[in-house]
Amino acid sequence: MSHPDLQSFVTDLRTHGELVEIEAPCDPVLEIPEIHRRVIAAGGPALLFSNPVGADFPLVTNLFGSRARVEMAFGHRPLDFVRRAVDLATGPDLPGLGSLWKNRDLVSQGLGLGFKHRAKGPVTEVIEDPPGLDRLPMLHCWKDDGGAFITLPLVYTEHPEHGGHNLGMYRLQRYDDRTTGMHIQIHRGGGNHHAMAEARGEALPATVFVGGPPALILSAIAPLPENVPELLLASLLAGGKLPRCDNPVGPHPLVASAEFALVGEIPARIRRPEGPFGDHYGYYSLEHDYPVFQVKALCRRRRPLFPATVVGKPRQEDAYLGDYLQKLLSPLFPVVMPSVASLWTYAETGYHSLGAVVTRERYPREAMVTAFRVLGEGQLSLTKFLLVTSAPVDLSDFPATLEAVLARFRPQTDLYVFSNLSMDTLDYTGPAVNEGSKGVLLGVGEPVRELARSFQGALPQGVEKPVVFCGGCLVLQASAYAQDTALPERVVEAAAAEGSGLAAFQLIVLVDDSALATRTTARFLWTAFTRFEPAADLHGRQSVHRHHLVHDA
Repeated sequence: MSHPDLQSFVTDLRTHGELVEIEAPCDPVLEIPEIHRRVIAAGGPALLFSNPVGADFPLVTNLFGSRARVEMAFGHRPLDFVRRAVDLATGPDLPGLGSLWKNRDLVSQGLGLGFKHRAKGPVTEVIEDPPGLDRLPMLHCWKDDGGAFITLPLVYTEHPEHGGHNLGMYRLQRYDDRTTGMHIQIHRGGGNHHAMAEARGEALPATVFVGGPPALILSAIAPLPENVPELLLASLLAGGKLPRCDNPVGPHPLVASAEFALVGEIPARIRRPEGPFGDHYGYYSLEHDYPVFQVKALCRRRRPLFPATVVGKPRQEDAYLGDYLQKLLSPLFPVVMPSVASLWTYAETGYHSLGAVVTRERYPREAMVTAFRVLGEGQLSLTKFLLVTSAPVDLSDFPATLEAVLARFRPQTDLYVFSNLSMDTLDYTGPAVNEGSKGVLLGVGEPVRELARSFQGALPQGVEKPVVFCGGCLVLQASAYAQDTALPERVVEAAAAEGSGLAAFQLIVLVDDSALATRTTARFLWTAFTRFEPAADLHGRQSVHRHHLVHDA
């Protein structure tokens, strides 16, 4: 097994010069997070803080903050395994004995996945009751955060009826030395488990692992279908059976190689204010009532490491993990969604704000079948805006992707907005928490226009400093919407005027600083899409035909 635990990975990082050890006392409240942010912005190494102020255990951050360290953690073996398994399963013939024998190394790897159980493990070397959560070096990352929290919690729960498990990453704000919040969102598997237990008037047993094999951390954030076990993915990523051991203080078996295991329960019908917290969209998520986690005991290694990360305005450390996951799972997308040739979501938008897909359109308008499949698949269902094209474009190249769509886009038929839907809890662009809208923009078939790449002409009152981001997309600078609510419609009317230079562009984006918003592709993606809600922020000349909202360019 590659990197059977966190400590072996840290040793590997140290050996390869990818770790800096900091012995000077550093404060988990604001100071360590700021050091972390500056180091990751500079492309720096992982950081081991030996003496975090006010804590009893060393803290390690930025473990996955580069492509090189992600490669060290997981390598090419999982990517090759998934690709070959898909090729074998989807070939023209059913796998026979001959093909199985030729791929016997693959079969052997598959048979080596799963769990192996033992009575004890490193995680049970020390059992503490009371758990003493105030001794853990939890980070307080941003000045307006509601408090310190566990940033890499691996929350294990089981279905109250059939026992199937979920491993998710849900923020745990520390309230006292044995109680935390449980930011267990309604869209996630753990949230479903809690809702079922609460409907029965029962507490939901929960075990929170901190540390363990890098594969365990990655599997907790993977966008797997609800009934696919995350621990099986962890076994695949690690390249061997995941060791588990008896739990001396709770009902769930423990991941034997974890650094810590917080054992407790999420009681029914108890809520406490949680937040605010600076989050991965680059904004604060606000204070809301969430369930609580009552910790009964703390299991740990004798000399554990406490892993942590810092989220904030993209791109941060989580982007390297997210991009690896997309590459890992990409061969599976055409299997579960046959009309999908490739799919990508953009870390610069927090992933859920924007996705793009290349579709195989075998008959007219099949592209919307593809869109519905994507928007109905697991965590992809949280996608706020989806670009769909049939052009053979590299979706990770966003300007090329947007140009492919805009060159084929017919505004009268190819823009769809769906209002009054459930949205990502952390996305505050909608009218209320968990509520909002989705948009789909199609650009399929052959190009229908040449895209404008320069702007000439007059601008309407209230906008200035035009910048062409890419072919067909013009960015204009304007004051805040609240200061001039009629401005979007004036821009629309100006674009419709005869001889207007604006009419050459299929997409016009209003921002507060056009030079800054177009400085890089990452800046454009973050500015345009994390602040954007389709039902509220799309403007055009509109009419209704057969219940479809028709836009005239």
